[in-house]
Amino acid sequence: MTRADEWDRATKGRSAPFAVVDLDAFDANAADLVRRAGGLPIRVASKSIRVRHLLERTLAHGGYAGVMAYSLPEALWLVGQGVRDVFVAYPTTDREALVALAQDELALEQVSIAVDSVEHVDALRRWLPAGAPVRVVVDIDASLRIGPAHLGVRRSPTRSPRRAASVAKAARDASLRVVGLMFYDAQIAGLPDSSPVIRRVKARSDASLRRRRTAVRSAVEEVVGPLEIVNGGGTGSLHLTGQDPTLTELAAGSGLVGPTLFDGYDDFRPQPAVAFALPVVRRPARDIVTCFSGGYIASGPAGDSRVPTVHHPEGLRMIGAEGAGEVQTPLRGKAARDLAIGDRVWFRHAKAGELAERFDEYVVISGDEIVDVVPTYRGEGTNFG
Repeated sequence: MTRADEWDRATKGRSAPFAVVDLDAFDANAADLVRRAGGLPIRVASKSIRVRHLLERTLAHGGYAGVMAYSLPEALWLVGQGVRDVFVAYPTTDREALVALAQDELALEQVSIAVDSVEHVDALRRWLPAGAPVRVVVDIDASLRIGPAHLGVRRSPTRSPRRAASVAKAARDASLRVVGLMFYDAQIAGLPDSSPVIRRVKARSDASLRRRRTAVRSAVEEVVGPLEIVNGGGTGSLHLTGQDPTLTELAAGSGLVGPTLFDGYDDFRPQPAVAFALPVVRRPARDIVTCFSGGYIASGPAGDSRVPTVHHPEGLRMIGAEGAGEVQTPLRGKAARDLAIGDRVWFRHAKAGELAERFDEYVVISGDEIVDVVPTYRGEGTNFG
């Protein structure tokens, strides 16, 4: 019996569309990430989960410590729900949330926010109440530069030890507490091992980053003293980044879920732990069925890699003229001959957390039984996008 067969058996009688989390696969993925981290604690990336129950379950697993949030209102909400040590890894311009942070003694101790420039620091100086001792982490550009080429994501303008020290000094002078550094190596963590060229880029980037992280940390600590947080890595780079003694922690989230974008790595293969079921509502031809809804397209560069993938039954593919639609998704293949109106087709999303924006709840399955039904962020009435 396949995992999808177990999902079918467990959810028999439940009307689709709905989403499931396979707890056995989720826990196995959590353990595998810890193994790959090489002893460093992993900060859970909430944007890849967006289900408080699953965040709490992960944090209860040995090897995990703290949350990497994507929004300051999200961080304040999580702390209010009992979560501790939340780092907002993306800069915020939410003035109301900043004032709320400054006025909350617990949040001031449990929440850290990202800055990446003196410009950010100057904005916080204007927006925060005078002297608010907000914890900040300086986000450092971790891309690889080869001549004019920029390999990596466009995040921080701060790259050199000297510039990082100047940002830290400006933050200190603004009464902010500089508690850490962040290095997100997207060109290692976020790229599948699809060619020898990419493998060489990853190796070169890792070697370069190890040298630069050490220099940046030393320069910043000369200004503000010892740092609590030196964060790096992602699901796709834990086995490399975890070997750097400059870091105090790693970050990961997508590897818990196992979306399709992580199917092409050499060093690991997460189990599919989250999926969604769509009902067959039409049979327009012998080899074609049409499912209700399904247009859950992932963010990022437009293309086939961002479209949901049929997981079960095998042998179905989308029709290029329509793709995954808001109200219907037609599928072609021999497997369509054995599907009747009302049967389910199981899909996996391209990204880990974005599916949670489409459903109010996840059906939690272990083996072939439903063991819980838990709300997503959306199901708890929250939206931090």
